[in-house]
Amino acid sequence: MPLESISRACFKLIHGKNLVYNQCWEDPRLDRAALEFSPRDEVLVITSAGCNALDYALAGVNHVYAVDMNFRQNAVLELKKAGLAELDYDTFFSLFGKGKLPDWNKLYPARLRPRLSAEAKQFWDKNGNFFKGAGRRNSYYFRGTSGLFAWMVNGYINRVAKIRQAVNEMLDAKTVDEQKEIFKRARLHESLFRPMVQWLLRRDTTMALLGVPRSQRQQLDRDYPGGIAQFIIDRIETVFAKLPLADNYFWRVYLTGEYTPDCCPEYLKAENFERLKNGVADRVTTHTNSVLGFLENHPGQISRFILLDHMDWLYSNYREVLAAEWQGIVDRAAPETKLIWRSAGLSVDFVDPIEVTVNGQKKQMRDLLHYNRELADKLHPIDRVNTYGSFYIADLRTESRG
Repeated sequence: MPLESISRACFKLIHGKNLVYNQCWEDPRLDRAALEFSPRDEVLVITSAGCNALDYALAGVNHVYAVDMNFRQNAVLELKKAGLAELDYDTFFSLFGKGKLPDWNKLYPARLRPRLSAEAKQFWDKNGNFFKGAGRRNSYYFRGTSGLFAWMVNGYINRVAKIRQAVNEMLDAKTVDEQKEIFKRARLHESLFRPMVQWLLRRDTTMALLGVPRSQRQQLDRDYPGGIAQFIIDRIETVFAKLPLADNYFWRVYLTGEYTPDCCPEYLKAENFERLKNGVADRVTTHTNSVLGFLENHPGQISRFILLDHMDWLYSNYREVLAAEWQGIVDRAAPETKLIWRSAGLSVDFVDPIEVTVNGQKKQMRDLLHYNRELADKLHPIDRVNTYGSFYIADLRTESRG
């Protein structure tokens, strides 16, 4: 079997039967700045773990359609919505802030389960142990495939590299200068990136645990000096020694298994809890479907599209689906539509040539997309996640450039 086929089969095996993302791995602070949300906006986002869908609702949009082909990802968002509706703040923060709920066996069947869809009930009936705080993977944030990887990284930090104290000191640092000093003093580069670790970072199986298909790895191996391993090393060093960690909840949760009240997504902050409970969370709905499938069946218009990085995978595997998806986007786009997407690659050259039909005429997407490259270049370097090669912001206009 060719290597590409083996890699694809491995990726499908990991993703086809598992929860992949237990938190969103895109910084919504950038999304808010890029998309300039308004109360009239109808938003489509790929669900992932639903953190950002709730963030956009808090930003004041009219409705968020969270779409994902993996029903398990939607089950996470459904559980968040159920918790917001049924629990008090401290209990809700225990559930999704600490990643464990001691009263799961009591609260889930009586309070949470009745609010879930049939698919979500099926998933959480089988996987309530994610929140019971038992076993070696004693946090929800060490569950799912990305959580398994985080748990393995923590094992390496604690037992192999033995740098837990230095990592915790960096997470608690108040300034970037303090982070830099700790990073250098503790020799974290040498401890974190031993040859075996660099070898693992080049493996498709390792990347699949993080939701990175072979096609994305190949983009970086082709375009980035030193390939994907060096790209990851450089990104992690940037997070640790060049960007503030004080509010970087993305990395904190994977390095500790939990958030803190001061370092967490917006949906977990105390000041937002009552707003979400009293109607804001109801503006978010889940849809188990592809983006194309959702758009083909959606009767209304969408004014904001958050496409994450899924086009990398579609382009490498299903180009005809990618073209049909862009046709669906054009067909459902409201006036003054804005879109964002991310890519593992340092540049994306496959969107502009895609051909669609507008008012009976063939157009290429380069004729319809007006990129805000200046803002994207400003925002991308301060992305707290800092794992994507490039970031795109575009206005969609169905008239040709003239």
